[in-house]
Amino acid sequence: MSGNQSRVEAISQITNRVPTPVTMPDKLGQIWSEDVFNLTRMEWALSKNAFKAVRKTVETGAPLDPATADVVAAAMKEWAVSKGVKFFSHIFYPMTNITAEKHDGFIISSPDGTAITEFTGSLLIKGEPDGSSFPNGSIRMTNAARGYTAWDPTSPAYIMHTDNGATLMIPCVFMSWTGEALDKKIPLLRSNDSMNKAAQKVLSLMGETDIAPLNSSCGAEQEYFLVDANFANSRPDLLLAGRTLFGAPPPKGQEFDDHYFGAIPARVQVFMQDFEDQLYKLGIPAKTHHNEVAPGQFEIAPYFEAANVAADHQQLMMTLMKSTAKKHGFLCLLHEKPFAGINGSGKHVNWSVGNSTQGNLLDPGSTPHENLNFLLFCGAVIRGVHLYGPLLRAVIASASNDHRLGANEAPPAILSVYLGDQLESVFQDIKDGKVHAKMEGGVMDLGLSQILTFERDPGDRNRTSPFAFTGNRFEFRAVGSSQSVSGPLVAMNTMLADSLNWIAEKLEAELSKGTDQIDAVLAVLKDLMEKHGDVVFGGDGYSADWHKAAVEERGLKNIPTTADALPALREESVKKLFESTGVLSPVELESRFEVYSEQYILSIEVEAKLVIEMAKSMIYPAAIQYLGKISDTSASMEGMGIELDNSVAKTVAAEANAMMAAVSKLVEAMEKEDFASTEEHMQFCAHEIRGLMDQIRAHADTLEGEISDELWPLPKYREMLYIK
Repeated sequence: MSGNQSRVEAISQITNRVPTPVTMPDKLGQIWSEDVFNLTRMEWALSKNAFKAVRKTVETGAPLDPATADVVAAAMKEWAVSKGVKFFSHIFYPMTNITAEKHDGFIISSPDGTAITEFTGSLLIKGEPDGSSFPNGSIRMTNAARGYTAWDPTSPAYIMHTDNGATLMIPCVFMSWTGEALDKKIPLLRSNDSMNKAAQKVLSLMGETDIAPLNSSCGAEQEYFLVDANFANSRPDLLLAGRTLFGAPPPKGQEFDDHYFGAIPARVQVFMQDFEDQLYKLGIPAKTHHNEVAPGQFEIAPYFEAANVAADHQQLMMTLMKSTAKKHGFLCLLHEKPFAGINGSGKHVNWSVGNSTQGNLLDPGSTPHENLNFLLFCGAVIRGVHLYGPLLRAVIASASNDHRLGANEAPPAILSVYLGDQLESVFQDIKDGKVHAKMEGGVMDLGLSQILTFERDPGDRNRTSPFAFTGNRFEFRAVGSSQSVSGPLVAMNTMLADSLNWIAEKLEAELSKGTDQIDAVLAVLKDLMEKHGDVVFGGDGYSADWHKAAVEERGLKNIPTTADALPALREESVKKLFESTGVLSPVELESRFEVYSEQYILSIEVEAKLVIEMAKSMIYPAAIQYLGKISDTSASMEGMGIELDNSVAKTVAAEANAMMAAVSKLVEAMEKEDFASTEEHMQFCAHEIRGLMDQIRAHADTLEGEISDELWPLPKYREMLYIK
């Protein structure tokens, strides 16, 4: 395989790379959570009363008094210092998909000039980063920059190791001086609290008396690509945009279906083991890893955890994936579509709701009583997705995820619910009034025996559904691989809270009339399905027939781009939803529209600038150089009486000229500034800017197939995807 000098050198370095030294990993029991200051470690380090107070805070959300915070801080510091830690950091999650850190030292100086370590409850609880330097949607101005981080005791502190030291990381919320949420954690905590209150109402009406606090849980399947750093460093688009803005399809892609669950390359296996050992030390339950569908694509799937902790762990996983990949000579690509024509990457969010007394409320259970609770909670999800489908599309909207949604590799941009054949039939029977309560042998029988136990799953896996029931949870399949799971979790928790409040109101009205509990439940569910059953769909979500029927017959919305999706955050129904549940105020919701819109516009503008630069400074010169070589050779041959076919030269010249003409149009389009609104600006980016970028790419990719391999300046797909 040939290539220009940088490509040749890259291939040589990869193929002659000395394997990373490996050692036998420590036993899981020895390393599990060794770098986490969790409840187990607190029980050992704290007094009995202090530990009881902390455990109550973690399990119920009760406030922690300052005296106990001081005790926790002292124990946390002693534990961290004993492990070589000199610094601590309040870690938080601003309205981007990044993780932010503010590092401070334990050390302070005393009057006599000596140094001592100090870490009090006040330092543990509160920090003060700049509240205007992060995206805030105009909540904070530069001249009013104060912002606060505050310790979240429900998510355990942990130690991050680097080659030259270690830092104590303290998960925190991030808020403005005036109290507005500037992060992703506060809305998540609020949404869970709102969902818990609504769920308690429904369960109380169902006769439950011992009801522990409810929490949502999350297990996020993370897909990603690995590209050798030698290739990536020769690709400005990969380094700055996270995806290839140019690249012709390789002769062999994924058409043989030989990658999914295939043998993991040895070098990648070493990376995975190293990565997962770090996860285990941090108490992150990585359960599964394997090859994904595309060449060079992989997946890791953690076990489910409480949503707040899972969201923190997911952010930490993305950070560790990138740093560990770098150590092994890879660039980890979390972009949803790093390679055109190749399967993109998602982050399937498995979501359920439950507690320690009633268990998982999205599990059908094994008794009729459990069935009733399940049907109400499942019905609440159906109603929520139907009413707030555009919101669910908005919270997974990004410039990068737009490349994936709607393609035949990811769920379409129409939000529907897949229940499986058996469960869909049950809800349809309830809607049609075919399910009646009856007594058999003294046991309540709702005619729902088909969902109590299964000889097979209640339905086949429908990979075309964006929101699918999978036996005891829902899987939100449309979430992007680079995204925080907090946004989707907030939306799902909040829509569920709203639907449970609606169910509680309807159920209470039925029961107050003296209606039998079972009949009351069936009446509420019948009403719910008559109003919202159109969102349930078990067929092929990719088909053109469904796209037409969903919109024209069922009234669902097809929302193809982020520019179309984000305005949902400004809809009155969405404002009312978040305000009534106490999750986001109108000001906080508007700030998210502003931040996400700006991120979308800036992302596309960065890519457009890269397209212009790479086309002008790398691809066009390669075309001209190739034409020059052909011209010289042709002239030499003519002198010998040999006439060469000049069709290739004509093709290269035509494509190069067409590419540069499109570049000129893109440069002109980028100068436009007079937009009437943010919405108009986003639509311009989605269609005009993106359209011109696609035109330029089409010409450039044609040139890649025509120009001599030794002159092509960019590592090719066949190299990046297959050479490891």
